[in-house]
Amino acid sequence: MSETYASSTVRTVVGVLLLAVGVAVFAVRLIHEGAYAFPRGGNLFGGVGALLLGSALLAPHAPRWLGWLALAGSPVVLFFGLYATMAELEETISLYATDSSGRPAELRLWIVDREDGEWVGMPLAKAVEHALDGARLDMLRKGEVRCVIPRLFEDRPTSTAIHQMKLDKYAVARRSAALGFYPSEARETTVALRLDACAE
Repeated sequence: MSETYASSTVRTVVGVLLLAVGVAVFAVRLIHEGAYAFPRGGNLFGGVGALLLGSALLAPHAPRWLGWLALAGSPVVLFFGLYATMAELEETISLYATDSSGRPAELRLWIVDREDGEWVGMPLAKAVEHALDGARLDMLRKGEVRCVIPRLFEDRPTSTAIHQMKLDKYAVARRSAALGFYPSEARETTVALRLDACAE
C-alpha cells in the first residue's frame, strides 16, 4: 500500500511540475512587449510535450503503462521546456525572415549592444538557411518593429567577441554553459551579424 501511495505521489508531483513548465513555455513570452512569439521547434515540443505528459500523469483513470511512459519521457520534455522558458526570461528579439523554401520564419535571438551597433550570433548554416546577410528584415525589439539589414561577419575575433558579450549579458547562457548545454566559447561554425538600420 505504501508503494502504491509513493508511486501516486511521484506521479502527482511530476505531473504538476510538467503542467507548470508547459504553461510557462507559452506564458513567459508575454513578458516581452510587442507581438507574441509563438514557440516553434524544440520550444514547442517542450511546451506541448510537458502539457501532454503532465495531463497523462494526473489523469485519475489513466492506464498504468501510460503513467510509466510519461515518467520515462519527462526528463527529455522537462529539459526542452525549461530551456525554452529560461531563454525567454531575458531580452529576446524577433527577426522576421524567410527560410530556404520561402516560408516566413520568426527567429528568436539574444542580442547585444556594442559601440558599433546591435549584434546577434548564430551558426553559419542558420544564417545561410534564412539568407540573412544583406536582407531587409523587420526586427521586433522592446515592443518596436523596425527595419534592419544584417551584415554577416565570419572572422573569428568578431564572432568570439559577440559570443562573449552574450555570455556576459545573459545569465541563462552562463548557467547553461557551466552545465555544458551551451558553448562557453564561440564554435568554429559560429558567425556574428550586425543589425544595421535600413536607410530611409
